[in-house]
Amino acid sequence: MIRLNARLAYLIPLAASLLACTPSSAASLTSSEAALMSGASSATSLVAAAPSVGVAGSFAVLAGTAVTCTNGTVTGNVGVSPGTAITQTSCPVTGTINAGNATAVQANRDFFIAYDKFRALACDRTLTTFDSQTLSPGVYCVDAAATFTDAVLTLSGPANGLWIFKVGTLGTGALTGTRFSVVTPSGTPPCNNVYWWVAQAATMTDSKFVGTILAGAAISLTRGTFNGDAFAKAAVTITGTAAVTSCAIGNASPPASCKDRDKCKCECEGKGKGKDKKHGRDECDDDDDHDGDNHHRKHEEYRR
Repeated sequence: MIRLNARLAYLIPLAASLLACTPSSAASLTSSEAALMSGASSATSLVAAAPSVGVAGSFAVLAGTAVTCTNGTVTGNVGVSPGTAITQTSCPVTGTINAGNATAVQANRDFFIAYDKFRALACDRTLTTFDSQTLSPGVYCVDAAATFTDAVLTLSGPANGLWIFKVGTLGTGALTGTRFSVVTPSGTPPCNNVYWWVAQAATMTDSKFVGTILAGAAISLTRGTFNGDAFAKAAVTITGTAAVTSCAIGNASPPASCKDRDKCKCECEGKGKGKDKKHGRDECDDDDDHDGDNHHRKHEEYRR
């Protein structure tokens, strides 16, 4: 029988070696892996750690080489960098055009940083297709290309959940959808809760698409609706009545206050919301000096 002291002499060096290994092992874990080991759900960990797209998030369309829009509509800002070509043919843009200016340069830089961060995210599940799937928040990957025809993807979960889809995780792969629909909780949640990282090109035709695409090559949108942002390292082409609505526009809320008093009054009164219930005065009037009849007379004169 081995005596107690002998046992301790054997165990102490072993324990010390195990402790010495622990810090380096823990340090090598990603935030997602650490959360999973601690029992947290992947959705919870990703909501807190989703990569930011920076200035790119203020754009509906952002390309590296050129933007061409024919018979489509864009609600949001459009930019290109390092290229400068933006061509509009019967394509109204509700937003600013940024052709190689400082804003576009910074947005492009932020997009590239975000692209690499999304690529580095670990997959919760690897699938062969997203077609006919009902998926809760998480990171879902397809090793190569993902092609959908008459397909439906249903996102099931809280409206503030986060869905990240990665296409071509082995290095190559395009995202192609024809009559492809993304069904979201309660209609359409904020589209900046849905991201599509694509190793190569993304092409949507006659589709009802939701989410921000970060494409390693070009993006082509033909007819259909696109509720999200289109970021491409190459060109973005919009044709055939495709309607693109930026995440920033779609999630915008009315301003809390107005600095332009006259404009603010017109907007408030036009919406029938121009009265402060407590004081019986215009909500947008920032004049706090009540002077009785004179104050109300001024409002009556303004309304005339």
